[in-house]
Formats: sequence, structure tokens, C-alpha cells
Amino acid sequence: MSDFGALSVLPPLIAVILAIVTRKAVLSLFLGVWSGAIIYTGSVGISQTFDWIIGAIADDFHAQIIVFTLLLGSGTALIWRMGGSYAVRSWALKRLDNKRKVGLATWILGIAMFFDDYANTAIVGSTMKDVSDELRISREKLSYIVDSTAAPIATLFISSWVAFQLGMIEDGYEEAGVSDPPGAVEVFIQSIPFNMYAILALVMVGIIVISGRDYGEMLTAEKRASTTGKVNRDDARPMQDVSAELGDPYADTPRLLAFVVPIVVLIVVTIGSALWTGYEPGASATDMVIEADYAIALVFGSFAMVVSSFVIGFVYDILSLDESVDTTIAGFGIMLTAVSILVLAWSIGSVVSALGTGDYIAGFAEGTVPAELLPVIVFLLAGAIAFSTGSAWSTMGIVTPIAIPVAWSLTGDHTMVAAMIGTIFSGSVFGDHSSPISDTSVMSATFTGADLIDHVRTQIYYAFTVGFVVSFLLIMWGYTEVTPLLLLPVGVVMLAVLVYVLSGYDSYRRGISPEQEYTEFSED
Repeated sequence: MSDFGALSVLPPLIAVILAIVTRKAVLSLFLGVWSGAIIYTGSVGISQTFDWIIGAIADDFHAQIIVFTLLLGSGTALIWRMGGSYAVRSWALKRLDNKRKVGLATWILGIAMFFDDYANTAIVGSTMKDVSDELRISREKLSYIVDSTAAPIATLFISSWVAFQLGMIEDGYEEAGVSDPPGAVEVFIQSIPFNMYAILALVMVGIIVISGRDYGEMLTAEKRASTTGKVNRDDARPMQDVSAELGDPYADTPRLLAFVVPIVVLIVVTIGSALWTGYEPGASATDMVIEADYAIALVFGSFAMVVSSFVIGFVYDILSLDESVDTTIAGFGIMLTAVSILVLAWSIGSVVSALGTGDYIAGFAEGTVPAELLPVIVFLLAGAIAFSTGSAWSTMGIVTPIAIPVAWSLTGDHTMVAAMIGTIFSGSVFGDHSSPISDTSVMSATFTGADLIDHVRTQIYYAFTVGFVVSFLLIMWGYTEVTPLLLLPVGVVMLAVLVYVLSGYDSYRRGISPEQEYTEFSED
């Protein structure tokens, strides 16, 4: 239990509430860190505040993600200056001529990029942004599709997330004192059907895209974009605005390869570097994926993207060397807001770690929950911690060593342990999707050019809808132990019904058509 008690919850709450109310993410996060320093030191806390901020920057993993983000900004800027974004937009609009097709393409591309959520948001957001703008899809909607695909898919297949999760499973069994535990990979595979939020969040995106129905603040955003062409609201502060900051492209005749080659290089070098970092003599492909260093692979991939853009600009006489260098530096600039928010979100993570926020929240459930309700309680607990800390990974690190021993002591059943693993992953992503201080929310808003708080405010309606259905299914499983493979189709039906009912009611209440128009694109 945290030494600071209920006070340990205040800093993340201050950051979250202020961010939602004021829409000023940087100020809200800084005040959250500062309030934590005041609680931690019992004084004005300025020195401790900047110690945490500097520590967040100095962390090896964080530094690598910062470099990756800045290089991605440069790669994006170079593609824009060479006219690559214009070329891919023209190419795509001949094939993706309505909102449904664009949404489906974004969703499918996000599922295909399962190996890392950061790379997923960068590639999918950058690829689809200009196309969705042309068809008047709000940046909030695009950011939702990207965010609600990237993290969920990364928890279901071999990825950087799964590599971390496997280590957490081993730690949990060790904490439980199980003398002969099953293999971590075996338990992970058994846990996949219990990772209901990730599975149903992906389904929810498909339902929303195919049906064209929205509700809550997303309905307002889509109505605005459809009727006015404003993909962001007037007072929005997009995490990046390439066209506004960089001006018109230099190329008179945009070439598709100016977009395709850098993106392909990014993907190939990232995956290749990841496998290379995980290679040891005699290692299998699975071992290489699990042991890979994804952060440095992202750095290598983004750097290769920039280099390939330099080469294309030079070979096709689109950009001179001086222009490429200037564009690279300008690209750093378009990512400064995202980097600032990432650093402060990581600093909040240092605050909650120092104050013991996660342990305080987790302590309520330990040893007091009946076995039937344990899965849903762990799901909601993980969601609350991820929401407060802004980190799904830290949530898994906090909850797994607690939940697995509790599940084992209550039941002595490996199936219950697998259920715990799935629900921990589910709750972590659920809280991550609902939090304005989440790094994945920041990255999704960044690469889709959305306002961070607008992204969270619109996505949270859908996240809570899926969270409600998952809670119901976990309670059903806890009392009946019906296989989750039968419960998941029930969840799909429930989601479809809820989307139609909620969108119909909200549209009727506002006097708005429940379905967005899927008219074909026209040059007129």
C-alpha cells in the first residue's frame, strides 16, 4: 500500500481533469507533475519536478522514442516537400472514393502493422491522413481508427508488446511460487480469448466504419467535417500540421515513389533491425521476435526513411542538399508538441511510481475479491491504473505480479491464470484508450494531425462502450465458465446493437442523420 495513501491519486487526476476541461495538454501535464512533486517533497517541489522531467528524457527507451519521433517528423516533412503526400492522395482517391473504403483501408492497414503500436500509428496515420481529409473524414475519426487498432492488435500477435507480456507472465508465476509453471508462450496463447477488450475494440472499429454510424462527440466532429470540410474544429491545436508549417510542396509533378519508397524503407528496416537485434546463434524466428529491441529498430527505420528521402530528392532533382537539410530540421519542429507531451506523460509515470499510485489502487482488490468476480475486477482495476498513469506497460508491470498469485491462491487453476493475463492486457489497453496522458493516444493524435484532447474526448465514448460489454462478458464467464470463444460472438452482437441504438438516439436528439454520407469523391 502506498505511503502517500489517497494523495497518490491526485497528480494523475489533476493532469487528466485539467487536460479534458482546458484542452491544454502540456500545461495540464506539467501541473500534474508539479503537484506530485509538492506531495512527494512536502515543499514547493520545483527541483523534484524538473528532476522527473529530466529523468524521463534521459531514460534510454524514452530517448530512443524521442529520436524516432523527431526522425519520423523529418521523414514526413521530406515526403511532403517532395510531393509524395499529394501523389498518394491522388492515387488513393481513384480507388478509395468514399468514407467507408477509406475507413476500411485504414483499419485493415492497422491490423497488418501488428508488430509495434508506435510504428503502426506512424505508418497508418501518415499514409491515410491526406486521403481522409479529401473525403471530409474528421481527424478525430481517423485518430480513433488508428489508435483503437494499433494497441489492441499489438497485444494479440507477436509484437513488442507480447515480448514484454511474456516476461510479465513469468514474473507472475514466480511471485505465485508455482514450482512447475507452464511455458509463458503457452499461457499467452490461452489468454488470447480472454483479451476481450482488444478483440472487441478491433471489432468496434469495423462496426463503426462499415455502418457509418457515430454517437457522442464523434457525431459532432463528423457532422462538422462533412458539412464544412473542417477536419479539425476551429480552436483545435493539432499535434502536427505539416501543410501549415512547411508550405506547398516543391515538386511540380508529384511522384508516388516519393511516398512509397520512404514508407517501405521504414517498414523493412524496422522489421529487419528488430529481428537482427533479437538474433542469437540457434535462435528461432519466434525467439528473435521476442528478444528484439524494438525501440532501437524504430530509430534505425526512421533514420533509413530520412536517408531514402534524401536520395530520392537528389536523384530526381526535387530537393537540393541544402533544401533537404532545412526540411529535416523543419520536420523536427513539427514534432516538438508531441515530444513535449510524451516527456511530460512519462514524467507523470515517474510521479505515480514515486508516490505508489498503482500499488495504492491495486491494494483495494487484493485478497478481498470472490473468484467469480476476479476477472472483471482485475479488468476494471487495470483500466483505472492505465487511465491514471497513461501507460499500459506500467499497468501490466504493476498488476500482473499481484493478480496471478491471487488467482492461483484462490483457484490453483491455470485457466484462471490465463484469464487474468487476458483481462490485465484488456484493462491496460482500455485505460490507455481513455486517458489523455497515454503515450499511444499522443502518438495517434500526432501522426493523424488531430488535437490530442479532441481525440480522447471522442474516442472515450467508444472505449467505454466496449468496456461495458467486456465487463458483462467477464461476469458471465466468472459465474458460468462458458468458454470465451462462445462469449465473444455475443459481445460482437451486443456492440452492433449498442452502436445502432446509441447512434440512433443521439442523432434523433440532435436532429442529425445517424449515418454519415458515403458519397463518391468528385473533383467538383
